Amino acid sequence: MIDDPLTSNGSEDTPQQGATLAGVVLMTEEMLLCAKNNAWDAVTELEEKRRIALAKCFSTPVPIGQSELFSEALAAMLHMNEELIGLLEVAKENVA
Repeated sequence: MIDDPLTSNGSEDTPQQGATLAGVVLMTEEMLLCAKNNAWDAVTELEEKRRIALAKCFSTPVPIGQSELFSEALAAMLHMNEELIGLLEVAKENVA
């Protein structure tokens, strides 16, 4: 049986934590795609899910030996966030 990375806890946190972070990065990519397609309602829904996943992911310390991987994933996510913010600013200007 495979555990859901958003609901698992206990001694198996290390692999689950990485899977959760990977899911966060994928959600961010999907948010960016939705923003590029002006699907802002979908962006908002995904952001709520992503916030929950991030809280779960970082409810325990980053696993020893995986800090570089986590740093790279967060850097990718932050880069996509910057792109999202740029798209949001353009969309706001178009509405105004």
